[in-house]
Amino acid sequence: MAELFDIPVKTIDGETKTLAEYAGKVILIVNVASRCGFTLQYTGLEAVWNENKDKGFVILGFPCNQFSNQEPGTDEEIKTFCSTRFVVTFPLFSKIEVNGENAHPLYRLLKEKDPASSDDVKWNFTKFLIDRSGNVVKRFEATNTPRSMEPDIHALLSA
Repeated sequence: MAELFDIPVKTIDGETKTLAEYAGKVILIVNVASRCGFTLQYTGLEAVWNENKDKGFVILGFPCNQFSNQEPGTDEEIKTFCSTRFVVTFPLFSKIEVNGENAHPLYRLLKEKDPASSDDVKWNFTKFLIDRSGNVVKRFEATNTPRSMEPDIHALLSA
């Protein structure tokens, strides 16, 4: 599914690019928020990222303010929060919408290609696991901790 890697995205620093640089990697795409009950998952996400990034794994964080206004800040404020409060080093992108008529094309595609459900994203910290070819393999809801996803991540890394 090459189209995943062709979708334009904007980094948290304002640079427009595609996800092409992540082709061939196992990817976890997460809609994140700084004022959410699940915000503490940044710690677990960073740990899983650090333990697996040299094996061809990447986490991509997309801030979203659609759920109870839990990500109201600017991109610069979000970046500062993530880097100082949680020492996040995985790639972060500009704030987007994940549902509705203004949903980012990336999230439209993720939901369309999800093998289990094309339903809307229910909350912040919903995670989509993507294989090395760009296929959506599994969706994890916000209640799934980063550690609980490791067997699925490791299976894709060793495939």
